[in-house]
Amino acid sequence: MNKSVLTTFLLLTACGPYVEDRLSENFEPIYLAPEDNEQVESDYGAIYKPNQSGLFAMESRAHRVGDILTVSFTESFQATKSQNAASSKSSDSKVTLPNILENLAGPDLVPESADLSAGTEQSFTGSGSSNQSNSLSGLISVHVVRVFGNGNLEILGQKKLTLNNGDEYIRVSGIVRPRDISSDNVVPSDRIANADIDYIGAGDTAISGKKGWYSKLLETVSPI
Repeated sequence: MNKSVLTTFLLLTACGPYVEDRLSENFEPIYLAPEDNEQVESDYGAIYKPNQSGLFAMESRAHRVGDILTVSFTESFQATKSQNAASSKSSDSKVTLPNILENLAGPDLVPESADLSAGTEQSFTGSGSSNQSNSLSGLISVHVVRVFGNGNLEILGQKKLTLNNGDEYIRVSGIVRPRDISSDNVVPSDRIANADIDYIGAGDTAISGKKGWYSKLLETVSPI
């Protein structure tokens, strides 16, 4: 019995490090293969190169696989929802029963006619509202991992911040149009198509802000 209790305790205490290790595996460093970044020699000379978007060979904006691009987070969302509902219903009925025994037993022995009445009333009033807002600002550098035939760039990048009591992970991926890249090689996050932005915390600080599985289980089965 004592061994089973000890084993259960060890499994539960290991959940925190397991979560952090699992997140770390999802955010492994990105290294492009050397062949992905090879440059093809052009026959057009040193000044004009058709695979570059600028007039001169030195183009500051990312346009090839392996180039680095800076993403500026400009995410801000706010949503508000409210709902009100009300309903009411009432009914009333009354039935007078004739005294059929009056003729048989006499008026002095039979009470007056009986009246039956019934009524129901129902009402319901409900209201609900929810508000949610999110914002994210900052900078992160990403790699160009693919160039489409129309010139659009697929990007992927991540950042790991190690704090005192845990790590913070930021990962960005999506598709960028060259026209949305500024002259200083920065693209706003709201210009990224199919954007996938992950901001995840791991470690003691992140775990302390979440309910444990036992608390969630109690809330599920609790009748209150």
